[in-house]
Amino acid sequence: MRRINGALIALAITGTVGALAYPVFYSYPHRNDAAKAGAVVTEAPTINTRWGPLTASDRDLIVRVRLAGLWELPAGQQALERAPSQAIKEAGEHLITGHNDLDKRVRIIAAQLGVELPNQPTAQQQGWLDEMTAAQGKDYEYKFANLLRAAHGKILPDIGTVRNSTRNSLVRQLASDTNNTVLDHITILEKTGAVDFNFIAENSMKGATASPSGPPAPVPGQQVPDPPAVTPPPGLNPTSGISPSPGGINTNRPEPEDPDGILQ
Repeated sequence: MRRINGALIALAITGTVGALAYPVFYSYPHRNDAAKAGAVVTEAPTINTRWGPLTASDRDLIVRVRLAGLWELPAGQQALERAPSQAIKEAGEHLITGHNDLDKRVRIIAAQLGVELPNQPTAQQQGWLDEMTAAQGKDYEYKFANLLRAAHGKILPDIGTVRNSTRNSLVRQLASDTNNTVLDHITILEKTGAVDFNFIAENSMKGATASPSGPPAPVPGQQVPDPPAVTPPPGLNPTSGISPSPGGINTNRPEPEDPDGILQ
């Protein structure tokens, strides 16, 4: 009887150890999958420039700033035209003002660094615009506030990551300017009272890089096409400026320097 009990105990111990070890052994070959997926962008070529090295993550931020203006400025225009409330109108004005400013800066920086910029929003961004266009009344107000608030919340930590790690002085300044504008837009969108924080928490958008492998590396000596400015049509004249972001940071930035006459 003692032998049987001893055998059963040994078998139970062996089974327990095996059960505990199985997840370890199973996951070991896959332990770096997440890190590899996150490193796709950063493994793309780094280009040396006179402002410092330009990484794929740097280029990705430049492209994403441009893409943000390509859909958020039309969203702001739409808000001014439909304006179900003064709060939504004010948010629309901030979107227009902020992305007019950022678009100037990103076009200058992209030209200096040789990064080609898109001229159309992504399919996902166009889908958000279409959702807002199809909505009416309170439903429009809800979609406007929450789609835009979610998008701003997603890019905010990515701006901080690039700002922290970039060795390129132009990208560092763009990240700082973009951070202030995004905080301004988050603040003004939340001020509408229409932001559903449960929606934001449950539906945070993932995979928002401009492309899975990052934008293509610029070719030294090759001039990229000059993209058109993102500007509101005549007749839409927002009166709101870029307000100080939380913490009292002064966002009244001077006009961007344009030594090569890129915006002329």
